[in-house]
Parts: sequence; C-alpha cells; structure tokens
Amino acid sequence: MPDINFTAADWVRIRRDYTAWWRGELDRPLLYFSNVFDGPVPADDDFYGFLSMYPPEVAPAEIVRKYVAHNAARVFKGDAYPFFFINFGPGILAGPLGARVNATFETTWFEPPPGAALSSLRIRMDRENHWWRRILAVTKAAAESIGRTIQISYTDLGGNLDILASLVGTESLLAELIDRPAMVDKAAAAVTKEWLSAFDELDALIRPHCPGTNGWASIWAPGSSYMLQSDFSYMISPAMFKRFVMPDLEACCGHIEYPFYHLDGIGEIPHLDHLLSLEKLRGIQWIFGDGKPPAEHWMDLYRRIKAGGKLIQVTATVEGARKICREVGGKGFTFSIWDAMSPAEADRAVEDVLGACR
Repeated sequence: MPDINFTAADWVRIRRDYTAWWRGELDRPLLYFSNVFDGPVPADDDFYGFLSMYPPEVAPAEIVRKYVAHNAARVFKGDAYPFFFINFGPGILAGPLGARVNATFETTWFEPPPGAALSSLRIRMDRENHWWRRILAVTKAAAESIGRTIQISYTDLGGNLDILASLVGTESLLAELIDRPAMVDKAAAAVTKEWLSAFDELDALIRPHCPGTNGWASIWAPGSSYMLQSDFSYMISPAMFKRFVMPDLEACCGHIEYPFYHLDGIGEIPHLDHLLSLEKLRGIQWIFGDGKPPAEHWMDLYRRIKAGGKLIQVTATVEGARKICREVGGKGFTFSIWDAMSPAEADRAVEDVLGACR
C-alpha cells in the first residue's frame, strides 16, 4: 500500500460526490486543493513533472516510487484526491506517429520528421516507438502497483490538429487548411482514428486497477474520461474549427463517457458556440492565461457555458471562487485551487467558499 494520506473510505466519498456532480445532482461546487502539505514541501527536482526527462535506464517502478515519495506529505482536503499524471508532454502521440520528441525540465516539444509534407504523410502509430512503449510501461507499472489508492491518469495525447501540426509544421498546416482542405480532412480523420486506438490501449491498462479515471486535469470520473483540446484552433476561424476540429470532437465525445474540453485562452472563445452544440460534451475547462484577468473576471463566459448545459472547471484563488459562487452560483463548477496552505487553512477555505454558495 503506498504511503499516501488517503483511504478506501475517502475514495467512497470521492466516488459519491463526483458522480453526483457529473449528474448535476450536487448542489455545491467541487473544490480541488493542489498544494496542501503537512510537513516539508518537496522540491520540484525530487520528481520530474515531465516523465520524458527520466533516462531510459530508470525503471518504471522507480518512477512510481519517486512519485509516491514526492507526495507523502500531501494532504487531500475538500474534494482533492491523489492522482498520478503520466506526463510525457502535451500532444505526446505525435512521437509514435513520427515526430521527433524534445524534452527539457520545463517542457516537451516536437519537430516534424525530415522532409515531412502533408501530401506524403503516412499516419499510423509505431507501437514499437520508444515513447509509446515507455508510456505504456509507466502507466502499467503505476496502475498495477498503486492504482487502488492513487488514480492513474491517461497521458496527454493532444488534439487532432495539434498532433498534425507536430508532424508537418504549424505554418505548413495553416497553409494547407486554405490550399488543400480536403487533404487536411483526410489527415485529421486518420489522426483521430489513431488517437482513439491509443486511448483505448491506455484505458485498458488503467480501468481494471483504479477507482475510476481522469485525464491530465483533476476531474475524477466513474467511467472513461478525457480533457479534449485543440490549441491549434487559437489560430483559425470558427468556420475552420467546424470543418477540421468538430468531427474529431464528435468522434471522441461519442467514444468517451465523460469528455471535457480545454478552452485555452481568449482566442478560443469564438469557438464556444460550436463546443456548446456538442450534446455529449460534458463540460468546459476555462484557461484565461498569463497576463489576463483572473478567474472571477469571466462571469459572462460562465453564464454562457452554464446556459449551454455544460459543467465548468476553472483555476481560482479562494477569494476568486467565493466571488464566482456569489455571482453565478457554485453548482456545476469544479474549482482547482493552487494556493499553498496548511491543512487548517484548507479547512477554513472550504467553509469560506461553500458559505458563499449558500
């Protein structure tokens, strides 16, 4: 049993409350506190956030051990629960599809293979690829050894156009959207097919051992789930989003029981009406971005999302969550709260936020 401050009884509570939240039956917001420690806060270099930083000779079991040790002092207050994000970098599916993977301590990025062009692209996963084998090995080791206590996440596979841009280059793909849209349609559909296959492989490793699922965001679900995305869509029109991204989202939402969408910044807001039209999409994660007003500034956006019948996740301070609850209501929200605090401070924060919802 891993040395984590979380019990089987805690999981019963998490399953009950998150399941009610997904069903629209929870009359309060979910509160996920990420930085509550009872003891020394571990240094970032005790455990690499990007697992791509570990050399191949570091065994998956050792990575899992380091994760558990890194989180031993964490306390799970409110609706927080322990989960292990299998983080090889955003859009890592581009690696087994042929892109070169570059990893540093801070980030992971991709380069197209030499001479890559959309017209000659063969989109098929190489299941012997180092990165895919490593993702599967770490996911399997984590699920089998700690999955009963710690929720294991799916890795961040990426969005269809994000992955395609990693394979042919961003500028090249933008030009092809205009010059050869039918070819982009075909390539994007091929990426979606490989994406769904990869998702199913990860799901088969995780589900038998874990209480439920979550993607890279802290939203637990009782069935298959994922935080869908299209960061590339920041650069395209709603009409292009409808043509090139919506078919992928429709396929994923039809395949996954609890899909969410990562609305990343003001450049994606023009696509919101298309997203709200997706009947099977359960919710929207709003990322306002660095240098933009904080969570409590976006009340009209939250009203649009709630009017569209979707759940909402947003990162907020305690005071920001209080303001949103007072003005928009807390039902249907999950607040990710990153403020560093002690267990006693977290208990008071729970009461403060929930008090604003009454």
